Amino acid sequence: MRKLKIVSRAEKAPPPLARPGTLARRHVVSLHDLTPAEIEFLLKLAPRVKAQPERYKNALEGRTLAMLFEKPSLRTRVTFEVGMEQLGGRAVYLGSREVGLGKREAIKDIARNLSRWVEVIMARVYHHQTVVELAEHASVPVINGLSNFEHPCQALGDYLTMLELKGSLAGATLAWVGDGNNVAHSLIYGAARLGVRMRVATPAGYEPDRSVVAEAQKEGGEITLTHDALEAVEGADFVYTDVWTSMGQENEAEMRQHVFRPYQVNSELMRRAGPQARFMHCLPAHRSQEVTDDVMDSPASIVYDQAENRLHVQKALLLALLS
Repeated sequence: MRKLKIVSRAEKAPPPLARPGTLARRHVVSLHDLTPAEIEFLLKLAPRVKAQPERYKNALEGRTLAMLFEKPSLRTRVTFEVGMEQLGGRAVYLGSREVGLGKREAIKDIARNLSRWVEVIMARVYHHQTVVELAEHASVPVINGLSNFEHPCQALGDYLTMLELKGSLAGATLAWVGDGNNVAHSLIYGAARLGVRMRVATPAGYEPDRSVVAEAQKEGGEITLTHDALEAVEGADFVYTDVWTSMGQENEAEMRQHVFRPYQVNSELMRRAGPQARFMHCLPAHRSQEVTDDVMDSPASIVYDQAENRLHVQKALLLALLS
């Protein structure tokens, strides 16, 4: 007869982390909304969730996440929906046709309705102000799943990936090559709060928002702007790029192809960074545009680790906001 293993209470649940008291029931519209202690807490909780998912499988039982999508998505939809279900909760997908944010119905009315039915809202939208307005009128936590100004969940997953490789983020060098876009903004905020040195190489006129850089530097962040991609990647631990044309910029695609061509991440650029450098991309990637296949598919590429870690860090975020 097979003996049943008796599991003690200590084995059922991991010892609690010292959670910053302000995380519960909070909106996360920007990575700048989170203090260094709160970001560090999430980066400690996420590896626990990743290593021992069974211990958290009923943590959000009875809770529901509403997912509002104006933009199509692979990673954001799957990681939030699967993550919520793995925590014992439910996720409801609401596409642009069902909701029509600000068109079929006022944003504040959508926020107030959803607050009566669900425990948390995630929104992936075109305009950042849409998430801001949702948060202003919702009585449950609102998470920015992507806007044209920030992508905080992506940055959290990225920093978790870097932490796994480096063991410590303080003093690491992250080189951003390409458009100073929403992902760059969230990474800049995170860099300042985690002690990461960040170099940003963009064409003239495509730099990240001045207010984001100024705020990060004001907090002591070592953020360097340049128009020289080779200078930016010299000796970097991580080389990061993104698409040259984001959703909503399709009318600029031809012009951007020309402007950003010198900022392609290829084997020559990675050699300049050095053998220790790892390649990063938030995906989806336009192969042979911002990155070549030989870099994307190389042993230096950690793009799929980043994608996986979106799941774990978002589960940690949901736990922190709702537990």
